[in-house]
Amino acid sequence: MALNAFSHVLFFLLLAFAMSHVAFAGDPDITSDFVLPPNTTVVDGSFFTFTGMRRVIDIDPPKAFTVFKATMAEFPALNGQSVSYAVLMFPAGSVNPPHTHPRSAELLFLVDGFLEVGFVDTTNKLYTRRLQPGDMFVFPKGLVHHQYCFEQSPAVAISAFGSASAGTVSVPGSVFTSGIDDGILAKSFKTDVATIQMIKSGLAPKA
Repeated sequence: MALNAFSHVLFFLLLAFAMSHVAFAGDPDITSDFVLPPNTTVVDGSFFTFTGMRRVIDIDPPKAFTVFKATMAEFPALNGQSVSYAVLMFPAGSVNPPHTHPRSAELLFLVDGFLEVGFVDTTNKLYTRRLQPGDMFVFPKGLVHHQYCFEQSPAVAISAFGSASAGTVSVPGSVFTSGIDDGILAKSFKTDVATIQMIKSGLAPKA
């Protein structure tokens, strides 16, 4: 996979990242330059450096959809800064299932390959687009959205968020693996309990 393109777009992505900070910030404002972890008083440049994305450079394409995150959980210096990143890697034919980010919009930049993306607004209208390398697409804050690698080659995208902890709520996971009663789900989806249980078995973690 041609991930060398990754390095060629870093400046552009930093600019987009800054724009997402201004336009889509969802975190509370802080009253200091940055937020230190508890019981920390002195830091140096390493605190503001995240090296976890080095592994995505020249990596072999994964066999399943894979996300590499740089959120406050992985990169504590993001606390209070209203920004975070994710690198999305799609094998051919793979999908990032419908999900939401409750605390931020998502600004996706397609680095390599082709993706079909879409989101559903609060009137249940679906907005979709097929993207090619260099395209950007914004998923509004809190709305259900997805990405699908429809070509026979892998794809790589980078997403910027206006929150250090945008959160991810999987629609299949939150509906079918969170313990909601089978009878309630059957009534909600106008089907039977056997069908609900079949769906749940397909979503269960593989042993």
